[in-house]
Amino acid sequence: MYLLDTNIVIYYLKAALPAKAMQLLHTIVDEQPMLSVITKIEVLGFIIPNKEEQDITTLFVQAADIINLDDEIVAQTIALRKQIHIKLPDAIIAATAIVYNLTLLTRNTADFTKITNLKLMDPSLIS
Repeated sequence: MYLLDTNIVIYYLKAALPAKAMQLLHTIVDEQPMLSVITKIEVLGFIIPNKEEQDITTLFVQAADIINLDDEIVAQTIALRKQIHIKLPDAIIAATAIVYNLTLLTRNTADFTKITNLKLMDPSLIS
C-alpha cells in the first residue's frame, strides 16, 4: 500500500511522470489513493487558474482516503522532528506512512532519506 506525497499527486494529475510511473499510479488510483491530511491541504491550497483542472484536482482528493492526524501520527511526528531536521509538513507525511506501514511515493526523496524506518519510492525512477 502507498501514501502519495503532494508532488506525486500534482505530477500525476498533470500526466507529467514517465509512462511506467503513470501506469503504477493508475493502478494505485484505481484501487484507492491514500493521502495525508497535509497533502490534501497542500494540493487543494494551490491556486489553479483553470476551472477544469481545479475540478479534477478536487474530485481526486475527494475520492482519496484521507488519513487525518491522530495521537500516534502526532507522536511519530514529534519523534522525527527531535531526531532529524525536517519540515513539519514532511514530518507529518512521513509519520503517517510509518504509522500506517505505507510506502511513501515522492519525487523529493532527498527530503526523507534520513528517516531510516520509512519505506520510500520515487516512481519516476521505475525502469
